[in-house]
Amino acid sequence: MDTTQRTDQQRSADRRRRELLEAADRVVLRDGPQASMNAIAAEAGITKPILYRHFGDKGGLYAALAKRHTDALLASLRAALDAPAERRERVESTLDTYLAAIEARPQVYRFLMHPAEGGQGGDQGFDVGKHSAPLLRRMGEELAQVIEERVDLGPGSQQLARVWGHGIVGMMHAAGDWWLGERPCSRAELVRSLADLLWGRLAAAGDRMGGPGF
Repeated sequence: MDTTQRTDQQRSADRRRRELLEAADRVVLRDGPQASMNAIAAEAGITKPILYRHFGDKGGLYAALAKRHTDALLASLRAALDAPAERRERVESTLDTYLAAIEARPQVYRFLMHPAEGGQGGDQGFDVGKHSAPLLRRMGEELAQVIEERVDLGPGSQQLARVWGHGIVGMMHAAGDWWLGERPCSRAELVRSLADLLWGRLAAAGDRMGGPGF
């Protein structure tokens, strides 16, 4: 087989993989964490064994979908951080970008971050709870790299940037998860409150207990 044939086959395989991921996306948007391999195969117009042939197993398909959505989110976060604006404005824009993404596609967010109810065994759904931590770690490392590139932190900058990156991602995830479930305030209010915390409002706030720290 010559190079041209191999290239054409690879393009065809890549195109088919994209089509299957788009079918999976449609099912996830409809079913959220309950999305099943049977439903995705039916949406794509193929049998489940063919779906397994492309992705290996449910974990392989989940990983491909997670990368697809995480890549898009990270690109949006980087754009918000790189926007020509004051630092506080860029921080608020970055927080808002993350929250807007999970608000716009809550079923996708729940699919990526929460295990399906009753998804133990069989093909009831994707058991994705064990996969959410690697996604958050990847986001933390990516944000750490951005911080190190754009903020002069002095000695020990790499370690400090990693601490901040993972800490900010953890805060965004926990606060966003709570907010998406309860909607206790507007997105703009949550953004301002989180930015206040990052901006040192906790340190500046009075201590009701009268002693140091908490």
